[in-house]
Amino acid sequence: MIPPKPGPPPRRVPRERILFRRGVAVLVIVAMVGFGAWLAYAATRGSGSNAPAQVTSVAAPRPFRIIFPEGFTRREMAQRVTAVAAIAEHKRGVPPRISAKTYLAVTGGRAIPGFGKKARPLEGFLFPATYDFTAQTTSRQLVANQLKAFQENWSQLDLRYARSKHLTPYDVLIIASMVEKETLAPDERRKVAAVIYNRLRARMPLGIDATIRYGLNIPPTKSIRASQLQSDNPYNTRKFAGLPPTPIANPGLASLQAAAHPAKVDYLYFVRKPDKVHHFFTSSFRDFTNYERAHGY
Repeated sequence: MIPPKPGPPPRRVPRERILFRRGVAVLVIVAMVGFGAWLAYAATRGSGSNAPAQVTSVAAPRPFRIIFPEGFTRREMAQRVTAVAAIAEHKRGVPPRISAKTYLAVTGGRAIPGFGKKARPLEGFLFPATYDFTAQTTSRQLVANQLKAFQENWSQLDLRYARSKHLTPYDVLIIASMVEKETLAPDERRKVAAVIYNRLRARMPLGIDATIRYGLNIPPTKSIRASQLQSDNPYNTRKFAGLPPTPIANPGLASLQAAAHPAKVDYLYFVRKPDKVHHFFTSSFRDFTNYERAHGY
């Protein structure tokens, strides 16, 4: 046997320190194992064929817009529907559900709240404005939006003056449609409405050619023939006194307001000035005919 070397005895480490070191070592090992497992799971999720699909938000398709100008008739609106639907299909490749055929069918006639129980064609009630639509919008939904816009604008009117002249809400709407078709200058709307009121009171034929064009479907690019002026069509306001049977267009708010609040003037006649925009107004038939003669009408 080899005797032990001389020197100090070996130092003894306390038991508590040994346990502490062992605990730290175990925690480090567990952390390393967990991190490795996470890396393996992440790699599998990113490249595996059974990885769940990511959830992405898809933006709704941008709607199309259709513009109905003030004074458009129901049929002109149907033609605009056809034109805009064709543009929408060309741009998106998906045919919209709105069409002229369904638009005319939906607007054919119904009772409108506040205008009696009688079913009427929706001429006059289809408020002219800009409307959005998608490929899934139906003609019924489009018309519902127009009727809603009409009610919102109609509710702004004060009909007390019209009622004092024994005019119904439907009468006011008819007058507004004639004002819309006869005027280009905004400041003349109330004057044209006054001529209509005054002629109704005097039991004179209104003599508004726009009603004849509507009743006989005469385009604005063609002159009205003498035979058409003698027509028995109920829209011939040169021949028959009183209002035409229905509105002749779909008026905007300004014309509705003018029909409810005509100017306080005694005019009975008006004729278009040479500028094709403004009118000459008078209460004298002689002045009216002299103006026509002077300008070659």
